[in-house]
Amino acid sequence: MKIVVVSPTNNYAKEHEIISELFENGLTAYHIKKPSYSRDRLKGYIKKIPEQFHNRIVIHSHHTLVHKFNLLGIHYSNRDFEPSFRNWCRETIIASKADKIIKTKSHMKLPTLYEEREIDFNYVFLLPVFDPITGNYQSGYYEDGLKAAIKKSKEKIIVMGGVDIKKIEKIAELGFYGMGLNSCLWDKENPVGEYYKIMIRCQTLGIEIL
Repeated sequence: MKIVVVSPTNNYAKEHEIISELFENGLTAYHIKKPSYSRDRLKGYIKKIPEQFHNRIVIHSHHTLVHKFNLLGIHYSNRDFEPSFRNWCRETIIASKADKIIKTKSHMKLPTLYEEREIDFNYVFLLPVFDPITGNYQSGYYEDGLKAAIKKSKEKIIVMGGVDIKKIEKIAELGFYGMGLNSCLWDKENPVGEYYKIMIRCQTLGIEIL
């Protein structure tokens, strides 16, 4: 199972120390999602992460930084597909080394997983699937539909939304490619400790971590 951590949208105390510890504990993919950050601010954020971990980072904005820092990849939003000069320039710059970076996207409805793809994505997020309070499925998601999408869709699907240690067994049972961790880490006092608990739980269940 692929384990992905998505950054907090806002700043978090000792955030860069935590990121480094997550990498040191085996994390292979960290998504930086900072929608309010300018290009220069995002550059500063990345520079604070030890260079040996840059090839595990996926950025959600200012995509051309992917080559400047030799990052793992980029995440597309819907607006990145809109016809515009900015998007054309971005794709032209990225295209020269496109085979060396991964590309990801988010889906918020099951039917969009079956739509024709403009880009071959390495994996996609599906969210929000679980209610963080009740643990039940969010509106629009149901077990048979999820299993069908996982089986029939061409995508490698990573579940997000309400994911925590209690959902791991169900996530594996449904057949998801991976799980995205966000609030289950960043809403806690010790994100690294919570991440470690999740890793141990996966090992206990016999789930191989990719």
